[in-house]
Amino acid sequence: MSQKLYGWGLPVDVSTSGWEIDRLIYILHVFMAVLFVGWVVFLIYTLFRFRQRPGENRSTASGHFKLPTYLEVGVALFEVLLLTAFAFPIWNQTHVKMPSPESSLQVRVVAEQFAWNIHYPGKDGLYGKTDPKLVNQQNPLGLVSGDPSAADDVVTLNQFHIPVGKPVIVELSSKDVIHSFALPVMRIKQDAIPGQKVKIWFEAKRTGDFEIACAQLCGLGHYRMRGFFVVDSPDAFAKWFDEQAAAGKSS
Repeated sequence: MSQKLYGWGLPVDVSTSGWEIDRLIYILHVFMAVLFVGWVVFLIYTLFRFRQRPGENRSTASGHFKLPTYLEVGVALFEVLLLTAFAFPIWNQTHVKMPSPESSLQVRVVAEQFAWNIHYPGKDGLYGKTDPKLVNQQNPLGLVSGDPSAADDVVTLNQFHIPVGKPVIVELSSKDVIHSFALPVMRIKQDAIPGQKVKIWFEAKRTGDFEIACAQLCGLGHYRMRGFFVVDSPDAFAKWFDEQAAAGKSS
């Protein structure tokens, strides 16, 4: 994996909607820099302008003027602009407007201490039934082996492959504690909460080998929550999927 993907700046943008998030991040940082520099300049000015001088008798009465009020109102209006013109539209695009399941790759991601279980439905498009009583080291999701829908399912550990140029709908959940599913190159970060199923979606615009990270301290083995996120070409993904399905049948 190229270290250039994770340098001093933002990670490489692989998502079709990542540019919107990056734009908002840059605007926020420029805004914060302007506020910081403005306050520092004001502090230096006041320290110099109102320093104590020999022989001067300064009045301690406060003097009121309207500029600070205008500045505070301007900052508040700019924050409202950020929410309405940037943040809310991004949220609507990435969390509310889901692509159709028929045109998407659907995947379940089940977090646990300390791994990511990736569950693909088979070519029938149906997830196999699961039973918590069947969960063990060999069957981390508790798939019911006698269920016809489970026969062609593919389950991987820390290996998340997707095809480029196709929307991916992820149903995120957790088996134990709160984890945080993070794909930095896709600008995705979502908590995996026990007892809840949260759907997120994204679409990759280029191929490559990247990482899955857990952005939530989830226990002493948190450092082991590193997964591998691979964006394949459609043909390479189909080949990989067929190989995984064949390996699952043979085992």
